[in-house]
Amino acid sequence: MSIETCTLPLFNPVGVACARSFRYNYLNRGLHRFTRKKFPRSSRYDSEYKRNGVSNLFMIFAPLQGFGHVEVTDQRTSLDFAHICRDLVDVHFRDAEKILLVCDNLNTHKPASLYKAFPPDEARRIAEKLEFHYTPKHGSWLNIAESELSVLSRQGLCRRIADQATLKHEIQTWQDRRNQQRATLQWQFTTDDARIKLKTLYPAV
Repeated sequence: MSIETCTLPLFNPVGVACARSFRYNYLNRGLHRFTRKKFPRSSRYDSEYKRNGVSNLFMIFAPLQGFGHVEVTDQRTSLDFAHICRDLVDVHFRDAEKILLVCDNLNTHKPASLYKAFPPDEARRIAEKLEFHYTPKHGSWLNIAESELSVLSRQGLCRRIADQATLKHEIQTWQDRRNQQRATLQWQFTTDDARIKLKTLYPAV
């Protein structure tokens, strides 16, 4: 289960990573600027905003290592997810013999996505190093990466951002600072807690 996976002790041959995707809307701030007569040096912007497209954020968070990476993509397709998996294997956890990947049940978060993006030999090489662990249906909050996305939203994306270049810059600045601090999360929800809180999801014996 994803709860037990995220609390496994840290040892070299195995890496634990949590993946979560998030849709971000670009917003231009007020289009009209007003200057007040009494205070000509000060001005206000209309609260109206203009939508300027969307991007997808892939959050990769390794709670045991205190490492995170956010990839900004134009879409959230199986091909995008496949390239995220390849980066996990070849870049972020290249020394791990096995990577335990916690993710939700989105239809693109499957090993089959690798075979859509890469030749069979390459797809199999990546798939053999990954072990998928899925959160329960309607239980994506059990993924620690969702908590890290919340931190990103509060600390790095707390204002309107109008374009992808600015978004990438803000995320990179936040990510570098977070990784330098080796920030982790204290996960206190245990399997015993789940059996009580989520008892309706467990089969009756």
